[in-house]
Amino acid sequence: MDLQIVLPDESPAVDAQRVIDLGVEAERLGYETAWLPDHLLPPRDYGETYGGVYEPLVTLTYLAARTSRIRLGTSVLVLPMRSPFVVAKQAATLHELSGARFVLGVGIGWDRTEFESVDADFTTRGARTDEAIALLRHLWTSREPFQGTHYGYDQGVFEPQPRGHLPIMVGGTSDRAVARAAALADEWQGVGVEPATFAEVAARLRNRAQRPLRLGTRIAWSGGADELTQVIDQAHRFADAGADALAVWFGPAEGTEERMAEFAARMRG
Repeated sequence: MDLQIVLPDESPAVDAQRVIDLGVEAERLGYETAWLPDHLLPPRDYGETYGGVYEPLVTLTYLAARTSRIRLGTSVLVLPMRSPFVVAKQAATLHELSGARFVLGVGIGWDRTEFESVDADFTTRGARTDEAIALLRHLWTSREPFQGTHYGYDQGVFEPQPRGHLPIMVGGTSDRAVARAAALADEWQGVGVEPATFAEVAARLRNRAQRPLRLGTRIAWSGGADELTQVIDQAHRFADAGADALAVWFGPAEGTEERMAEFAARMRG
């Protein structure tokens, strides 16, 4: 099971360079992927509920220049708040600049107030996300027009078309999110699930998936020896449940290096 990190991006008091340095350290420690969260205009202060102080695609592009091996991804970009044409261009460019290390993780979002604040329709977000994913793949591989219910174009040239496959990760544990992952994604990431539930969802996904699907989940550990023992046990149970990857949020930026190193050592020891 691959170890991954969710970089701390929940406080405007944390310098952007600090986030980058933690990504560099994660690569040195052997973590396989670094993820960043996303919120455009949350109705309350950034913190435990809302992450994404620094725009994830811009930040990951900077991190790509400081690293050479670690994969870089969004967990998750709220796709229906954005133009999928712009996201396609940004993702393809980051894929190229990073040496094909980028994973576009997308979700439909959940905060109606945030959608209203950025003038994005909340009620159609699921359908628009499904169609946006189809449009992304079309732009990255085809030269033909695209006509959908929400998005389309009759003519236009998209570049850069990715050299090699640009994976899409879908997050979420609702029935619709699981169906979306099975039909459209290369990877799935669960949040807030226990190992037994993960095993059930994993079985459903692998039975329904239309392509090989990489399955992962996210947990948190922000310090404490007793808590670490429990988290290590949970991590092993996720591996037994069929997880291909485990992403860990290590709490606030202060002390993250030490927690990253201790967790990795315990998992590999």
